[in-house]
Amino acid sequence: MDLSVDEFIEGLFSKEAFEQPSDTKKPEDLEMRIPEWFDEKQFNQARRFYWDNCFQFTSSMLLGLVAVFAIPSILRVLVGSRRSSSTYTAYKRYLSTLLHTVSWFENELKPGSTSWKSLLAVRNRHVRASLAANVKGQGIVSQRDLALTQFGFIGLSLLKTDSFGIRQMEDGDWEAYNHFWRVIGHAIGIEDRYNICRADVQQTRRVCRALLERVYAPSLERVPEHFEHMARVMLDGMWSVNPTVHVDAMLYWTRYLCEVPGFVYTESDRIDLQRRIREKSNGNSDDIGVDTTSLLTAEPLIELPKAPPRLLYLRDYDSIDTIPVYKKLPLAARYKMALNAIIAVFYGSYVGRLYLNLNFRFSLLLMKYFPYVAFFRFGVLASYVRIFSEDPTDDEEPKPNAEYYKERPPLPLYKELLSLLW
Repeated sequence: MDLSVDEFIEGLFSKEAFEQPSDTKKPEDLEMRIPEWFDEKQFNQARRFYWDNCFQFTSSMLLGLVAVFAIPSILRVLVGSRRSSSTYTAYKRYLSTLLHTVSWFENELKPGSTSWKSLLAVRNRHVRASLAANVKGQGIVSQRDLALTQFGFIGLSLLKTDSFGIRQMEDGDWEAYNHFWRVIGHAIGIEDRYNICRADVQQTRRVCRALLERVYAPSLERVPEHFEHMARVMLDGMWSVNPTVHVDAMLYWTRYLCEVPGFVYTESDRIDLQRRIREKSNGNSDDIGVDTTSLLTAEPLIELPKAPPRLLYLRDYDSIDTIPVYKKLPLAARYKMALNAIIAVFYGSYVGRLYLNLNFRFSLLLMKYFPYVAFFRFGVLASYVRIFSEDPTDDEEPKPNAEYYKERPPLPLYKELLSLLW
């Protein structure tokens, strides 16, 4: 009998799931098997569904990756690995991650295929990262960590479909997509009892909703130390293959989609937030702020870092332009977020989807064979990524979050204008 959502969440956040490593075998002893419930027809339907919406599915994964950095146990392992603490190593690591992911959609899942080799390589790296982190006293890559990472690939696209303009093309596409990621989760070592992709997509959506409300919203509200550095160098690195990426815009948009209190973008969101602030203020003066943690919709499932309360004031939300976190954004970030909203609407049309998907496919060719922007930053040979080669290490010490919270001087007007284009 399949677990209910509550039973699944309870199991995922048990001590056993936190202490159980991603694999118990040594890297050289790993082997991969297709699960007995594998449905090849559904799996291939999901591959077609991805390519029908590849531009926005990939965008959702990038934002999901930002959210995953907010999980303390995952971030500790990433920082300790010293393979993504600089812009260059982050570029190499996360472009490799993207190309691995795309390979799963490009190729059939059969022994000896590129996707099979890719999944085995990813699983191998998880095991080695877990062993190395354990030796350093930085924890392990646990079953829970793998499941929470799985959310980064599918969670936002399932929950915020309209925010990306993703459309089902044929009956059963979402069920097939759920099945695809259930298979991928199994392939990288997630036990079925911890796999967030359940037997049907509706149950998976309920699991993802619980994780968003009880894990990701709280974690992005109070991010762990070094989150800002690791997320920013990743986005800066990915700018080298996608110059439309704006670091501040992507960080804001991630928090907005993950429903972090205070991060709103639409008028209906603003009105709803003001209503909730009024309810929590209990008739007190508008000069008395409301703690953002009291506005979370559910009790957090993980322990949050200690931090001074972040207070929201009713008067600050009289309009979008008066919102403190929004006002701090540079002009280019506001422009890129507006562009995101326009693209989501445009993508919902046949012409928009066709144009942007072709754009992504062309960009993918450049990423693989001619990453010309990266050439100028890192050099020609150093810019190429081979997914089966080991990622380079770095000696850069991640900066504390406080360094990124300091007041920044405004950019000169000409730089602001240039950043709108590049």
